[in-house]
Amino acid sequence: MNRLDDNTLEKKAFEDWSVIIRSRVSVFDVNLKEIWQYRYLIYLFVRRDFVAKVKQTVLGPIWFIIQPLLTTVMFAIVFGKIAKIPTDGLPKMLFYMSGVVSWTYFSNCLNATSTTFISNANIFGKVYFPRLSIPISIVISNLINFSIQFLFLLSLIFFFRVRGTQVNPNIFVLIIPFLIILMAGLGLGFGIIVSSLTTRYRDFNYLVSFGTQLWMYATPVVYPASMLPEKYKIFVMVNPLAPIIETFRYALLGAGTVSFVYLVYSLCFTAAVLFIGILVFNKVGKTFMDTV
Repeated sequence: MNRLDDNTLEKKAFEDWSVIIRSRVSVFDVNLKEIWQYRYLIYLFVRRDFVAKVKQTVLGPIWFIIQPLLTTVMFAIVFGKIAKIPTDGLPKMLFYMSGVVSWTYFSNCLNATSTTFISNANIFGKVYFPRLSIPISIVISNLINFSIQFLFLLSLIFFFRVRGTQVNPNIFVLIIPFLIILMAGLGLGFGIIVSSLTTRYRDFNYLVSFGTQLWMYATPVVYPASMLPEKYKIFVMVNPLAPIIETFRYALLGAGTVSFVYLVYSLCFTAAVLFIGILVFNKVGKTFMDTV
């Protein structure tokens, strides 16, 4: 019998096995097809996260409404009544709720994905699957929470319109899915960067929640961008979340500012953060089990 050469053996191995796991030789290697093949696993992660949030709670999913509602009431009292910050002529409840709902989605994505490696080290060390599946599942899981809060916001808008309040949703509601994608992309990108860094430097764990709170005050969540002097406004609008939240509020309520230039800037910034995040995530994913 003739001896098979190396190429024939390799070809035969590929025919015999349904999945071939190779070492990634490049940090640019992102196998989207493989992630799609593991879509059912992503679904299981999403289901696990959602069930974990509502299991053994008295009110269940209602907590997704209570949390932003209480935050909105607190903002209305502190910033609306006491500090008397203007709300572009909008009812305080609607103004703050729209900011809280959009900001909460981004911050939840960032905070949850920032612990990907540390929180799931036991899974990563036992079985193979695309590592990006977990942060992607977190973004989708938080999208369910956002959807519940968004529906509650829509019901508030309807209630105020029935009462005759000047609230004017407009054609920009059509780009709300685009705004959600930008918020998800920013949260995912920054989250996986932080997650990659925390495998070596645990200090970042303590900085994330504190930094996220500071970031909120640098974003027009509790104040409108219109109240800022023009010479200072640019310092807030270079924050990639500022144009997103301002456009989100304008689309639903008809007050605020919309700038396509700043939206394009947010899009480019999001793409850059995602690109860098995936590169760092792939690089750390090869060796993180040695340091985590």
